[in-house]
Amino acid sequence: MSAMSEPPPEVTARESRPLRADARRNRARVLEAAREVFAAEGLAVPLDEIARRAGVGAGTVYRHFPTKEALFEAVVTDRIKALTEVGREALADIAAGGDPGEAFFGYLAVVVADAGTKMDLADALVGAGVDLQRATLDAAGDLRGALGELLARAQSADAVRTDVDVADLHALVAGAVAAERSRGAGARPGRLTRIISDGLRTARTTGP
Repeated sequence: MSAMSEPPPEVTARESRPLRADARRNRARVLEAAREVFAAEGLAVPLDEIARRAGVGAGTVYRHFPTKEALFEAVVTDRIKALTEVGREALADIAAGGDPGEAFFGYLAVVVADAGTKMDLADALVGAGVDLQRATLDAAGDLRGALGELLARAQSADAVRTDVDVADLHALVAGAVAAERSRGAGARPGRLTRIISDGLRTARTTGP
């Protein structure tokens, strides 16, 4: 067997080793700073400036994100993963005896609210030509799975119409985000999302 057929054991161990607590904290600080900077100022901000705002050295940023494209992708993927975790918590609540309809509609409201607050960032990423579909494919699939499972549980509990599928929900989320944004700051937060959600409810949950 050739000595080059596999990496040295110390390299394999180093690559598979989880990040230390301080490294995880630094990575989270960089992602938070990047989200704020990209949303407020666009994508022209250099990595060194993001490092300064995150309170870390430039080398720390480059170790985690060797290119700005890698950081763009991480920002979006990280947010999708956080939303997926909220969905899994909602599923765990159902498993513990929670109401499937409340869990579904609560999660739908969270997704719409989050998408609305992060829309400037998404617009900036798309405007810069970042391929969001490629960058977030796996994470988005997990989110879609959590949303689909919550939908199925709510439909089984007769809380949501059975003629709705996950593709419909994606379109409705986009519509709810657009509706909330068009109403502006003077509107009551979430009001239009609740109106859209009422269209998903069954006769049992809407009342007379």
